[in-house]
Amino acid sequence: MNASTLRLLWTVVEETQTSTLVQFPDAELVQQLLWQLRNKTWLTSEETNTISAYLSSRVPLIRDLALARLA
Repeated sequence: MNASTLRLLWTVVEETQTSTLVQFPDAELVQQLLWQLRNKTWLTSEETNTISAYLSSRVPLIRDLALARLA
């Protein structure tokens, strides 16, 4: 995954409603974020798999950031 895709991915996370980030089950959250990212840029299947794995490993961080928005 290149730097611009990574920046765009975290922009998608920031633009996503807090309730979505907190309430969706892990797998559904990853799919939702991937769908939003695919709407902004073209991804190969390899990139999609890499980003999916990256997001899965970052779900706790994403939820922590979302909860911090509520504070």
